Amino acid sequence: MPPRDAAIDVEAAQALAVAALAFIAGEPERLGRFLALTGLGPETLRAAAAEPGFLVAVLDHVLADQSELFVFAESAGASPERIEAARGVLARTRPRDGIEP
Repeated sequence: MPPRDAAIDVEAAQALAVAALAFIAGEPERLGRFLALTGLGPETLRAAAAEPGFLVAVLDHVLADQSELFVFAESAGASPERIEAARGVLARTRPRDGIEP
C-alpha cells in the first residue's frame, strides 16, 4: 500500500497520467515501445485515449519499467509512490465492463 503522503485525488491522478502520456510521446523511442507493447498505432492512439482504462494502461506502462519510472517521476516532480497511488485511484474509478481481471 502506498504511503499516506502519496494520497491523490482523481483529478490529480488523471493529470499525472496525462503527463505520463506526454512523457512517453515526447521521445520517439519511448512512444515506439509503448505503441508496440499496446498494439496501438499512431492512427489509433487518439481513439484509444478516449477509452475507459487508457490512463491506467499508461501508468501501468510507466510503472512496468523501473528506470523509466524514475525518469518520469523526476520530470513530473512526483514520487514513484505517488504515481503508483494515481494508478490505483484511476483503476478504482474507471467504469467496469463486467470482466474482472
